[in-house]
Amino acid sequence: MVKIVFSDSAGGCLKLAQHYGEGKYRGGAVGVIISHSDGSKPTKTEIENAQRQLGEKERRAWEKAVPLGGDSADVFSFNLVWSIGSIGDSGVGIERLAALERLFSTYPEDVGKPAAEELYLSATKSLDAIRNRAENGETLRVWYSNQPDEICGLYWLMNLLKSWKQSSIKVVLVKLPEWEMEEATIIRHSGWGEVEPGKWHNCLGLQKAVPEALINAIASRWSELQKENAPLRAVINGRLQSVPENFYDDFILREIVLEKNEFREANLIGRILGKYQLGIGDGWLALRIEEMIRAEKLAVVSSAPEDGPSYHRILKKTTWR
Repeated sequence: MVKIVFSDSAGGCLKLAQHYGEGKYRGGAVGVIISHSDGSKPTKTEIENAQRQLGEKERRAWEKAVPLGGDSADVFSFNLVWSIGSIGDSGVGIERLAALERLFSTYPEDVGKPAAEELYLSATKSLDAIRNRAENGETLRVWYSNQPDEICGLYWLMNLLKSWKQSSIKVVLVKLPEWEMEEATIIRHSGWGEVEPGKWHNCLGLQKAVPEALINAIASRWSELQKENAPLRAVINGRLQSVPENFYDDFILREIVLEKNEFREANLIGRILGKYQLGIGDGWLALRIEEMIRAEKLAVVSSAPEDGPSYHRILKKTTWR
């Protein structure tokens, strides 16, 4: 069976899930991050206790896990960020490469450009392999969620399957649950890349076969979105919609208001991602902040190091509401 996900982090988790829980738990190095509200450093005892607790949690997870099974060669990850940029390409075309290069433009050119090209070439190769295996009778199992890139990836893939005109292709879907209960705590994941390897097997019961009529319906909706070809796509009231490029700006603006006159851009972006769980990456937020600098709402105080992302810098407010 072919397994398909829409981010590299999800692909890595899925590969781990295939054999997670096999054999005796061996443990390993455990890293923890501890912070105090007063800025004081954690004590050695605090660190050791936190490492011990985390190690014990990982041991229990390993012993409770049911390995998903399969081979890593069956896992295909399409980290193409279809929620952002032009979607005029039917497969993986030059427009998608351009969108990836724009997202990675916040990194030094010798880092960002090769990374975008690698994702593009890997997706092209994977798509050929999937088509060959599907036409030879293998079932495609697609893991997705309402996270913008994952649901866009699903729609893109269903549109491709329709264009292949192979009614015999078998597809099953596994949608990420909106929440789960763990030790009296509600846990929400924004995408499959956040799901622990030991929990993937638990979701197999949610698997549903996809009838041809549903493939056609999803493909038709993706065709509509392609005609609109908006800068962004997002899930609104359960439906994938085209949205303007400033769709996420309000989240940025409301957090800038809380900043001092001068602030670290990277800290701002990290807080937005953690606080609002928008399902988008740092690249798009950095590009939108760059637009605010061009509009002279913000100004650059100090540049980022040459070997780091452009948003590792200090900004200050200029004109502000």
